[in-house]
Amino acid sequence: MNKRFLSILLTGVMTASMALTGCGSSSKDTSGSKSKTEDKVVTIEYWQYFYEPKIKLMDKLIEDFQKQNPNIKVVQKHFPYDSYQQKVSAAISSGTGPDIVNLYYGWVPKFVKAKALQPLPEKDFPVDTMEKEFAPMIKVNKIDGKYYTVPTAVRTMALFWNKDIFKANGLDPEKPPTNLDELVQMAKKCTLRKDGKLEIEGLTFQPTGQLHSWFRPILLTQFGQQPLSDDNKKVLWNASENGYKAFEFLVDLVRKEKVGENNFFTDDSTAFINGKAALHIDGSYRLSGIDKQAPNLNYGVAPLPAHNGKQVSFGSFWTNGITKTAKGEKLDASVKFLNFLTSPEVMKEWTKETGEIAARMSLVNDPEMSKDPKLAVFIKQLPVAESYFYVDEGADRKALIDAIDHVLLNNEDPRKALDEAVNTVQKILDEYWKE
Repeated sequence: MNKRFLSILLTGVMTASMALTGCGSSSKDTSGSKSKTEDKVVTIEYWQYFYEPKIKLMDKLIEDFQKQNPNIKVVQKHFPYDSYQQKVSAAISSGTGPDIVNLYYGWVPKFVKAKALQPLPEKDFPVDTMEKEFAPMIKVNKIDGKYYTVPTAVRTMALFWNKDIFKANGLDPEKPPTNLDELVQMAKKCTLRKDGKLEIEGLTFQPTGQLHSWFRPILLTQFGQQPLSDDNKKVLWNASENGYKAFEFLVDLVRKEKVGENNFFTDDSTAFINGKAALHIDGSYRLSGIDKQAPNLNYGVAPLPAHNGKQVSFGSFWTNGITKTAKGEKLDASVKFLNFLTSPEVMKEWTKETGEIAARMSLVNDPEMSKDPKLAVFIKQLPVAESYFYVDEGADRKALIDAIDHVLLNNEDPRKALDEAVNTVQKILDEYWKE
């Protein structure tokens, strides 16, 4: 664990913030007595990264919550994704940070280890109840028998396909690929190059997007290689020939099949939204963005292609935790707001506005949740959605991206590149568990 990061994440103490409102007084008539009332208002801060649909929805939810709880004021703050972790870490250290923070699930272990989060109160969020009522993937964030965060929604991954591009290349626009062999064949047929320059991607290839998540745990599992040991202490990506084959399949999409390119048309989602890609792997949250940015895009959503008879999806989520700076009345107010954010009513609204899936399993089969046939595909994949244990999601992701770059940019042997990535991630795990 990076010592500098741990020191940044040290718990700070926040000053309780109260707003007082009282009766006015007449400047002309000072005779007689006037009673003065003071309503104590507890102010708490909620932080998340900037994603416009979520920001707008949270503004609306805060307004609803404050109507129900006039003595609690919730201030939302948001920051660009690239600087979000650093902002949160520095703010908590200085005692000026959030009371409730929205974190990617893969960041939670290091924030817990740095004592930046406090366990969710057992009386309000019983462990047994959470595991019974919420999506199974939340168990990846169970640390020493406790939960420090709880999500409003979860995500799975699926395959997006452009029906018009399929039709233009002689493919049935209503029949997306169902397995990896079909995926490669259809992607090759839809790839268009002019004078060697890529014009249409057969399959988007963006390691910094969701490609790294597709590799682990999906491709590794489908090729027959367990990503991590059962105790999450050993990296197993290269523990067998199956792991090497999974990585070679991934890099060969560019190296041999030439169906996509890194950073084509800015990035993978931009290429698909602009009709420059036939196939694209992404999360359920992408639905709202596509429908708003490209309402006329003729596309469909299908389960991720199977391989060796294995149907797997990747489960991930952004989750809400209470920081160690929330004490007393601020803690009580934070718990109340967190209960509100994880209520069935809010989850339904969240799904409708963001495309993410309600985290409560009771809502999975809710007819209202499955009205949208595209969203229904993501919901149906919840039973096969596997989360991946991260100690440091950013460093883990970088190790794999670097391995891909070494192969594609430096012509390094894929086996060697994967071995190097495994060594990097294993050191991260070793340091985490050692401490």
